[in-house]
This record gives sequence, structure tokens and C-alpha cells, in this order.
Amino acid sequence: QVHLEESGGGLVQPGGSLRLSCVASGSIFRLFNMGWYRQTPGKERELVATNTSAGSTNYADSLKGRFTISRDNAKNTVYLQMNSLKPEDTAVYYCNAQNRLSYEIASWGKGTLVTVSS
Repeated sequence: QVHLEESGGGLVQPGGSLRLSCVASGSIFRLFNMGWYRQTPGKERELVATNTSAGSTNYADSLKGRFTISRDNAKNTVYLQMNSLKPEDTAVYYCNAQNRLSYEIASWGKGTLVTVSS
């Protein structure tokens, strides 16, 4: 069982930056594919970015160039660097851990709220 906890959300002005962190505990972090997703009220949760156990990354097309996912296996942490933030980036951001062999989602964090507003 892996437990995930996100942090780093908050209020930021348009054009600003934030870095989200997701710390994993309870299992072998390096064996999991990690992902960031986001959700706004009334909408489905959508993919932001993923980082596989092998270090490959994938992004939602609309976010390429502004968001960067990275991981530090020594710290059991996955990060999401968000730059040039827009009001439409306002959402609750969640991280998840995916079994790299079965592709089953092992866990979701509780989320961290990002609000982009002047």
C-alpha cells in the first residue's frame, strides 16, 4: 500500500509559478509510475503529466512547455513545476501512483488546490 500526500498549492497571480510536491510512503516509490491530474467542479479529472518508473514523461498537449514533471526517487517525491500560470489552470491537483506492471492505480492523494487569480 502506498500513501500519497500533495503540497505546494495556493493562490498565485496569472503569469506566476508554483511547484507542487507529492511525497509517497509505504512502498517502493521507484517501482511506480507517477502522475499528476487535475479537476475543477463539474468536470472530470484530467491528465496533467506522467512520469514512469523508467523516467519517461508524458504531458497533456495543452500544457506542454509550461508544466514539467520530475521525480526524486531518493526522496520518494514527484514534482510538478507550473510556469506561466493562467486562470484556467485553477483546479485541485492530485497525484497518483500506478503499478508499473499491471497499470492498476495503487493510490491517489487527497489533492492540493491551485488558484490562479489576480
